Amino acid sequence: MAEGENDPLTLFKNFYSTCLLIFSAICIHGLMLTNQTGLSKDGNSYGTIFLFWAAIIWLAMIEGGQASHVGLAPVGQELYKESHPVSYKIAEHCNKGANLDRYLLGRQFGVIFVVFCVNLSGGPIGTATLWNMPEWVIQVFFKTGFSMILFTCMVGQLNTQVNASICMLDFINNYFSLFTYWGCIFVEFTGFVHFSYAISMIVHNLAGQQMEQKEPAKEGFDLLFFWTRVLFSFGILSFSLIITIAALFEGKTTMWDSVPKVISVILFFGLMSVVGMLEGMQIAFFGVAKLTEEERGNNKWALSTCDILYNRRNGLNLPGFMIGRQLTVVTCFFVVARVTTQNVGDDEKNVMGISDGLQGFLNLGFQGALITTILASISWQLVAGAFPVAFLSTPVTYVLLRICLFLEGTGICNGAWVLAAIHKSIAGFQRDEVYIGTAEERRSRGMKDNSKREIDMPALSGFSGVNLPGFSNAPKSLRDLAESDPAVKEYMNEVAKDMSKGSSSGGGISAPPVSYGGGDDDEVEA
Repeated sequence: MAEGENDPLTLFKNFYSTCLLIFSAICIHGLMLTNQTGLSKDGNSYGTIFLFWAAIIWLAMIEGGQASHVGLAPVGQELYKESHPVSYKIAEHCNKGANLDRYLLGRQFGVIFVVFCVNLSGGPIGTATLWNMPEWVIQVFFKTGFSMILFTCMVGQLNTQVNASICMLDFINNYFSLFTYWGCIFVEFTGFVHFSYAISMIVHNLAGQQMEQKEPAKEGFDLLFFWTRVLFSFGILSFSLIITIAALFEGKTTMWDSVPKVISVILFFGLMSVVGMLEGMQIAFFGVAKLTEEERGNNKWALSTCDILYNRRNGLNLPGFMIGRQLTVVTCFFVVARVTTQNVGDDEKNVMGISDGLQGFLNLGFQGALITTILASISWQLVAGAFPVAFLSTPVTYVLLRICLFLEGTGICNGAWVLAAIHKSIAGFQRDEVYIGTAEERRSRGMKDNSKREIDMPALSGFSGVNLPGFSNAPKSLRDLAESDPAVKEYMNEVAKDMSKGSSSGGGISAPPVSYGGGDDDEVEA
């Protein structure tokens, strides 16, 4: 539920969207219990439900984790080392070298696998019917996959993205998030989508820009292993593209019969471009979220986009964009799936004369998923991660943002706000600013923590029995100064040590009492 937006229209959107979500959930589980989904048709309905929910929950963590990892990248992890130890543990590795790019690479391919499990478990078979429902309900919710789209978007993606976009620290401060992060790192290591790195290099060269070297240049075996995986990925991608385009021209996909074959090819690449822009936009938006206004540049499109995202609706347009974006992406994926999924029967000639075993595997649609992952997702994300402000500086980004916010405004997925509000309340999530302040506040404070934590400084904390008289409850502004300026910290510790030596030798050094009103901004009076 959009925080601070409780007008009658918004409440109505929340209500009707939540009703649609509940109806979709009932239908999906009804189909699984009656063995009318891709996996349950063999009779194992309870095992199907278990796999379905395991995939949904893991998908939710993967989707929300991306928002947190990308958004926290510009923030020094030392700021939340004590308040969020697991988040710190993840960030310590994620923010080192090119590990964030590796995570994004593995995460996207992991999403494809998890979504496949969701669709395999809950997607209805072609002849599915349920409880004598009217034909129009079956057509709208079952045949088109509308119920699966709504449930997957709201439960498995949007509600965690909403919370993770504004409560990044709290969301990933758990070991399930840590496990998911390392799982994505492992998927990247396998090399299936390594060609995305080559595409990113090509884009940088065409733009005449030097790629940021986040790690020392690879040499010897590391270099050979890297390019071996790039070639391996390129080989798989090339085969997938060839076999998919051949199937389109042979009319052996699940694309609607009324659409000409050439239009199908054009539609395929056009939709992948739209998905690519939307995938890159979310990375750019999260990356820019923690930057100051000066760091966002002066391009009018970038400034207009940032104004809409961060300054209006109490900052809720960013999670609102995620809802509209997800609807758009899922719709594009639905059409792309119809374009790329092959449909060759047992009595038909296989595409390009391939073997029956390989044709049966291609009928599952994995080749379309791989193409979309590399060409329409990861490559764009890597470019947007390298140039987040530049990605915002185009009218295309602005127009797509407006479209996504319009779709979110219809309220079709407002149930995600309701789920997010329930999840946030149960988990006790708080906005990141509660712990680390805004980007402007951190900059003015020398990038120091804005929480109430104690600092390990003898002169102020009384560590090892050393303490300056009257400073046990020193103003926070003085603590910040001691943290941000090493010379001040060293001086005060030396004074504390001298006073401690004097006291132990009977010198009896006295000091006037220090008093202050207790506020962070109060003056110290001698």
